Amino acid sequence: MTTTISAPESGSAPTTGSPGEFFVARMSSPLGRIEVTSDGEAVTALAIESGGALPHDGVDDIPCAVLDSAIAQLTEYFAGERTTFDVPVALEGTPFRRAVWERLQAIPFGEVESYGSIGRATGRPTAGRAVGGAIGANPVPIIVGCHRVLATNKKITGYSAGDGVPTKVWLLDHEGIAHR
Repeated sequence: MTTTISAPESGSAPTTGSPGEFFVARMSSPLGRIEVTSDGEAVTALAIESGGALPHDGVDDIPCAVLDSAIAQLTEYFAGERTTFDVPVALEGTPFRRAVWERLQAIPFGEVESYGSIGRATGRPTAGRAVGGAIGANPVPIIVGCHRVLATNKKITGYSAGDGVPTKVWLLDHEGIAHR
């Protein structure tokens, strides 16, 4: 996967691409509708339907090659035919969030890490809540596998995408990951 993880410019809010460049595509999935956005060069966000809505429901699909590839790869993932993603992803965040997201990308399909192990790997061994916050802020779930993080005892402590914990349970079961 080609990934650009960068800090937002000083004094500005994170962006989803160059000004005026916004692409969006949607697909059906076992989790409900999924919406993927792009700046034309990389995936910038992925949303799983929650409460029957997606962030840009009022906008018609605006396709681009990156989104065509992302939708194809997600379709293969849900069909059990893909275990890795190689679509380019652009993520913006603080240095700590970027470190957490980089660690998430290193977790292979079907494997799991704990919040504590991610904290240790990012130099903040006692920052479990901060790690959880960074994971919850992941703008590209599934492709950047935040669902692969559990408590040390394999318990699910939450999930911010889609319908929350039921969405995470489905993803974990799909990948054959044991959980409580």
